[in-house]
Amino acid sequence: MTLDKAKKIRWVKNIVNYSLSLGLSAVFLYIAFYNEDFNRILTILSNASVFWIVILVITMIISHYIRAVRWKVILHSVKPDVSIWNLFGALMVGYGVSCVIPRVGEVSRAVLIGKWEKLSRSSMFGTVILERVIDVIFLGLTVIVSVLIWSEDLYVSFPWLKTALYLTVFLMAFVVLFIYLLVKFRDKFYGLIIKILGRISGNMAHKAAYVFDMLTQGFGSLRGLKNYVLTIILSIVIMMIYALNAYVGFYILGMQNIRHVTYAMAWVLMSISAIGVVIPTPGAIGSYEALSKAALVLLFGFGESISLAYAIITHLVSYFLFIFSGLLSFFLLNRYHDNLIKVVETKLEEL
Repeated sequence: MTLDKAKKIRWVKNIVNYSLSLGLSAVFLYIAFYNEDFNRILTILSNASVFWIVILVITMIISHYIRAVRWKVILHSVKPDVSIWNLFGALMVGYGVSCVIPRVGEVSRAVLIGKWEKLSRSSMFGTVILERVIDVIFLGLTVIVSVLIWSEDLYVSFPWLKTALYLTVFLMAFVVLFIYLLVKFRDKFYGLIIKILGRISGNMAHKAAYVFDMLTQGFGSLRGLKNYVLTIILSIVIMMIYALNAYVGFYILGMQNIRHVTYAMAWVLMSISAIGVVIPTPGAIGSYEALSKAALVLLFGFGESISLAYAIITHLVSYFLFIFSGLLSFFLLNRYHDNLIKVVETKLEEL
């Protein structure tokens, strides 16, 4: 296969994937906005509290800063002195890119942190995948906690949730087992998989070898009991602050004046809406709105208009935060590192 042909195939695949993602987003948007009174929604949004929006921005930034700290813990065995600001900046750039093109942001932040910290990009992508695995595990745990703390039966309002939960638990067990085998018995496991794929296609075996090497480096970066414990604690803190974000969202639209709101409600809402974020739509557009609205209406008894307004305002705040902070981080940090390279080159020339 020629290089041009490979590029064309890759280009077609990207177009197809993005088209499917947009189509999925359109379906969810239709579900969320079906039969809604747009004027009423705009009226509700016009009365949003600026004070609570600012509070939401602050809590969101804190939650993502803690994600950067967790990433630093994961990278401790690779580079103990990795800059937390580089990690935070790469994270925000990744989120900003994902708002436009689903999942490409993960590649972006791996490339950037590899460039800024002079680390292997493939191994950094492995750590990003490890982070996503941890996120899926803790998302499953948050849903389990929601089922336990919510007095009503979540499965009645969301019949698909039980199946999704079973699949998540199965996926978590499979992934954990896969990681264990990959790290513990790397050579044997690696050799067996490559041998099997080699009989099917040499090209497939070559690609699998690259992916295995990337995953091994990424998953193997998290070492030591202390770092395992810190990763678990930070992951719990991240989920708790995500629930706090959802709780602050109630106050933006004065929903506490309609009915009593609690942190437990916010936790359940966060768990359900987070599933919408996992769905591969551009920036979770549509999927987040549909699931957030459904949770607010079916579980908590809020009206459809204010529930959709809640989803819109919280999503808009996060969307613009990611875009703005992503652009700011990219230009500031890129400029800083470019200037740093020039200084080093100047010093070398003087020597």
